[in-house]
Amino acid sequence: MDQLKPRPPNSSPLTPLTFLERAATIYADCPSVIYNNTCHTWSQTRTRCLKVASSIVSLLGIHTNHVVSVVSPNIPAMYELHFAVPMAGAVLNTINLRLDARTISVLLLHSESKLLFVDCQSKVLVLEALSLFPPKSDRPLLVLIEDDEFYTPLTSEFISTYEELVEKGDSSFNWIRPKSEFDPIALNYTSGTTSDPKGVVHSHRGIFIISWDSLIEWTVPKQPVYLWTLPMFHANGWSYPWGMAAVGGTNICLRKFDARVIYDSIKKHSVTHICAAPVVLNMLSNSPDSMPLEHPVYILTAGSPPPAAVLFRTESLGFVVTHGYGLTETGGLVISCTWKNHWNKLPATERARLKSRQGVRTTGMTEVDVVNPESGVSVKRDGLTLGEIVLKGACVMLGYLKDPEGTSKCMKDDGWFYTGDVAVMHPDGYLEIKDRSKDVIISGGENLSSVEVESVLYTHPAINEAAVVARPDEYWGETPCAFVSLNGKEKASEKDIIEFCRAKLPHYMVPKTLIIKEELPKTSTGKIQKFVLRDMAKSMGKSKTSRM
Repeated sequence: MDQLKPRPPNSSPLTPLTFLERAATIYADCPSVIYNNTCHTWSQTRTRCLKVASSIVSLLGIHTNHVVSVVSPNIPAMYELHFAVPMAGAVLNTINLRLDARTISVLLLHSESKLLFVDCQSKVLVLEALSLFPPKSDRPLLVLIEDDEFYTPLTSEFISTYEELVEKGDSSFNWIRPKSEFDPIALNYTSGTTSDPKGVVHSHRGIFIISWDSLIEWTVPKQPVYLWTLPMFHANGWSYPWGMAAVGGTNICLRKFDARVIYDSIKKHSVTHICAAPVVLNMLSNSPDSMPLEHPVYILTAGSPPPAAVLFRTESLGFVVTHGYGLTETGGLVISCTWKNHWNKLPATERARLKSRQGVRTTGMTEVDVVNPESGVSVKRDGLTLGEIVLKGACVMLGYLKDPEGTSKCMKDDGWFYTGDVAVMHPDGYLEIKDRSKDVIISGGENLSSVEVESVLYTHPAINEAAVVARPDEYWGETPCAFVSLNGKEKASEKDIIEFCRAKLPHYMVPKTLIIKEELPKTSTGKIQKFVLRDMAKSMGKSKTSRM
């Protein structure tokens, strides 16, 4: 046995780029990407990707491990660049197009991007970002992604259009395979501040495994019809650009969407699968355009803990929701609320409560646990004791770009990746997030979960959105401060909502302050900006809660 060693036939580096080659063989004439009046087949998509990769190398001089950035919505070029850029040996960096010019400038400088693909509607934004570069800084080459719906002149700042690269490229290009499966394939920035950008670097191996793993856990069949509401710039669309190639899916691309567009697209294209953050589920279930579906549509949701009430409303329309958990640092979902058949016999509200838990590790992960962050010891499986989620597995990032201190802080010598997310472990081995560590409210020595209070608020028939943060208190140290927006279906006062919570929560968890706002502040990826709300709560000064 000792003489049997890895050899070239059994140790080729894993890479998700091989999914495209296979799709072009099996699903050659099947639709791959649909966008407005554009429809490409898998054979055409492979050819277009090879041509763009060829042009990136031969015409634009991009070398192995150069960073190539993209600022674009979910359109065909954005999908193709997930293959074309790494096929050129480069590292793909998709940038959130909702960021401001200053932030984009910082990310481009930090990544030392050599080439930047710019969607026509982001042209002004990107040029403003480049104008903020320090003098004598190297700027990336610019390629404009045009769109027939929007006339955008090719100005002197751009060296080419995207379609010109397709036209000039070589369809027989011998794409650059990774020498090691640990070679970088993608660089994604977390939603941090501009003063401290965290660039998450993923390997070919990690993305191969998370793409494959996500298909298995969600039980995605061959040739699904996948509607892109999740931005591909957000953790590479949880790695589903590569995953859809593995199963020969049809990618329905949308530049913009709302509830009506989603419902219309589902009907027009017979959509079967969607990935969406909980904010989209809330939009679909609360919209005046919501309607029972003609056929089941499978939704995978993650990003923040979805309230059970939102899950219940969404599934009552005919959506089949799977709930999972992942981070930019894992490239996709690595924990899933894997469903048990006997749970189907439970009442709908109980099923929604169970489904709101994050769940258990996916098959691609080695280990997942909830531990005391100080001792590293597993917490009790009682559904009550708070701890930090820690992970082990091939999907975990290589590390943060140019930040060895930040990398070692979360990837410790004990072999775990520390997520910073606070959770409990239930007796059945399913974990449930209770907060980010910075969002836990400590009131009178009790650790209070803002997520738990939010879940109750979402059951109120008048509430559209809810977020709970800490407000300083003279006696208790901190007390819950709730910010809500209303859906317009029913009337409710601040007093009414607090009384509603008092009937459903322990007294120490009831919001002592409640603010009704027209809309809650959100990040560019749709998450509620709790740091803004925390600042607002602090600016109110210390509350004077009586002793209870």
